[in-house]
Amino acid sequence: MKVALYGQTYNDDASGPVREILDELDDGESTVALESEFCQYLGLDSRGYDTFDQNGGLDGSFDLFISFGGDGTILRAITYIRESAIPIVGVNTGRLGFLSTFRKEEVRSLLEEFRAGAYRIVERSLVEASLEGDTPGGGQLNFALNEVTVSRKDTTSMITVETYLDGEYLTSYWADGLIVATPTGSTGYSLSCGGPVIAPTAKSLVITPIAPHNLNARPLVIDDDTVIRLRVSGREQQHLLSLDSRITSVDNGTEITVRRAPFTIRMVEYTSESFFKTIRKKLLWGEDRRN
Repeated sequence: MKVALYGQTYNDDASGPVREILDELDDGESTVALESEFCQYLGLDSRGYDTFDQNGGLDGSFDLFISFGGDGTILRAITYIRESAIPIVGVNTGRLGFLSTFRKEEVRSLLEEFRAGAYRIVERSLVEASLEGDTPGGGQLNFALNEVTVSRKDTTSMITVETYLDGEYLTSYWADGLIVATPTGSTGYSLSCGGPVIAPTAKSLVITPIAPHNLNARPLVIDDDTVIRLRVSGREQQHLLSLDSRITSVDNGTEITVRRAPFTIRMVEYTSESFFKTIRKKLLWGEDRRN
């Protein structure tokens, strides 16, 4: 096997699971690469492991990319994978974990089940944003697995988000912001703002307002081929545009176009940890909580 490992450089809880994975891969037939800063943080840089960073070291020859942390760590991990199509799985050393579903206490079985073929690959769609033809972040990281969000900046006043779908005016949201979420992102920020849970293979996007003033504004599920055009205005001269955890400032009146990205992320879904099992477990579905 050829495996890449990644985690945050403040995550002490990842050390034990990483070393267990390394023990499992120490069979003389496997190749391991660690993200360069993570490798140094764990004190493994003297062991001679291959390393990678944002500029290189990963390609389509890798069999598996393992992320150690919470869902936020996976969102950062995909900025390394990009279009390489390396399958990714998350070991949950964080809290809730809709994306990082594998428990750190069972990390050794992750490789055992992968080698046994007890999994399937689920293609997760992404969204991208452009600013009147320009791309935030210079285009290198102009994609999001969870959501693109516009929100207020330096003010407690609401903003107005004019919204167009395939060129047709939809409405103007008076709110703290607006989320355009993928099916993957439907269990993230959108869910906390009242949005629906969407199965990850659905060909949909959801538009979810954040604390809307017009109370008749409700989350809207649309086809993921839809081109969404947003124009924000407010009392301040700028507002915030975020792509997952990456944030930039945008001038009022700038036209933002959001559409499905031209590539997908391949998530490993184990037979023992399916999406619906995760939903039942994390959201406590099927449990009688009346007592």
